Amino acid sequence: MPVEGAITRPGVDTGPQILERAADAIAAAEAYGEALRRCVATLVAEAPQAPERHQRAQHLLAWTATTVRALREMQDCASAWDPDGLILRILVGEYLAQVLGGLPMGQNEIGRPRDAGAEAPAEQLRSDPAVAWFLANGNTAANRAALAERLLAGWRPDQTLDADCDAIRNQVRRFTEAEILPFAQAWHRADALIPDAVITRMAELGLFGLCIPVEHGGMGLGKLAMCVATEELSRGWIAAGSLGTRAEIAGELIATAGTPAQRARWLPAIARGEVLPAAVFTEPDTGSDLAALTTRARRQADDRWRFDGAKTWITHAARSDLMTILARSEPEAAGQRGLSMFLAPKQRATEAAAFPDEGLAGSDIPVLGYRGMREYALSFDGFTAPADSLLGGHPGEGFKQLMRTFESARIQTAARATGVAWRAFELGFGYACERVQFGRRLVSFPRVADKLVLSVVETLAAAALTYRAARLKDAGGRCDVAAGMAKLLGARVAWTNADAALQVHGGNGYALEYEISRVLCDARILSIFEGAAEIQAQVIAKGLLVS
Repeated sequence: MPVEGAITRPGVDTGPQILERAADAIAAAEAYGEALRRCVATLVAEAPQAPERHQRAQHLLAWTATTVRALREMQDCASAWDPDGLILRILVGEYLAQVLGGLPMGQNEIGRPRDAGAEAPAEQLRSDPAVAWFLANGNTAANRAALAERLLAGWRPDQTLDADCDAIRNQVRRFTEAEILPFAQAWHRADALIPDAVITRMAELGLFGLCIPVEHGGMGLGKLAMCVATEELSRGWIAAGSLGTRAEIAGELIATAGTPAQRARWLPAIARGEVLPAAVFTEPDTGSDLAALTTRARRQADDRWRFDGAKTWITHAARSDLMTILARSEPEAAGQRGLSMFLAPKQRATEAAAFPDEGLAGSDIPVLGYRGMREYALSFDGFTAPADSLLGGHPGEGFKQLMRTFESARIQTAARATGVAWRAFELGFGYACERVQFGRRLVSFPRVADKLVLSVVETLAAAALTYRAARLKDAGGRCDVAAGMAKLLGARVAWTNADAALQVHGGNGYALEYEISRVLCDARILSIFEGAAEIQAQVIAKGLLVS
């Protein structure tokens, strides 16, 4: 594969000089992002009663800010992950071209500067010398070929973080490669639940208690460690990574808002894997509009709580032991103020009944991918929970309690997306190296190699954004925007990688026997759950406009 012209000009293209050029180009892009923010703020101010009128401009702002932030994070990671700057060079060239020429906000939605009246700032960005250099010398055929040659030689980026995270990555990767990857495709095709034996092994490794405080039986680690573990599990199968999301949401809800008795009862059991939680929030007619939900919680004469209503898209509901239920307990309080969070114990599914508790019924929702735990529609008709089920003992706090955990859930989802993206690359690259067409390996064809090279480059960018959000959360700072950015980009990269890898497989990729068919289906859900991509864009834009 010819690589002439790739990173060879003496005195210009060395790693430190690439980093220096990148710093200048990214600073110019950040200045453009601020100019774009002012343009969008002006548009929104013109119609304060109907901000959705300029939704496209707001979402362009979100995507632009996310893209530029990814560049900044990759620059910070480059010295460890990308010593000579080749990956950074390709990424900066590509992402600046997207910012100026059109950002993919959806399969058929391209956001351009003119959507927000930002043509003049965009032209100023284009004329910046460092930006112009990357547009001309960044994502070039020669640089892509050079990176492809490295990958063919066995090189992979070293995502070193710190001693704890690196040890967790190595341990979870060994577990995943031995006990999940060889079986995931068969489990998916059979629509089987993750075997109990696998859950037991995950519990033994401490994977359900990574972020639960030590005094309550967990490992007391931060969200960065959680991201690494989730990424590696999801590389094997997204369902394995998603098991941690249930424990993550319930664990943080209880640790941050629970009473001492609730923490003592539930956290050690979750950390040991003895109690598997299910998040019971979404309703059929409300979707992401949680403040509009109608499921009722009423205190009975015996002080128990009675639940009536319907929930949908409840993951792992049948095999769970504890439901965190968001319900309306204060009907006189409008919107989110009337919502409370409950810790409602339930029985696990039995051979005879998927939902053996009185007053609780459920039906399986068949899905394309993201199998292994299954999705359910639930019906509550007189289901009851103990008097001490109200989280924290304070009614009307449920919405605020939940919002505090959404940051962690979205960071965890971004980590799942990174794991899925890596697996898609591995499958596409492995197939391209083995498959021979017209007397040549597929990987020797430039457009095949290009797909795989960009998969690596963008997956690293998604990982960098995810780790940034985790570090912000660990530091105790607000990270709703950072978490939204990580999930927004990560979900797109996972889908793009999976689609590209299936294309490399050709017709075989469409066959159920090939693993990439599962990875494609699994990748598709990532831009929907834990807040759809459009919701993430709105969260990011709102955060930027009020900052």
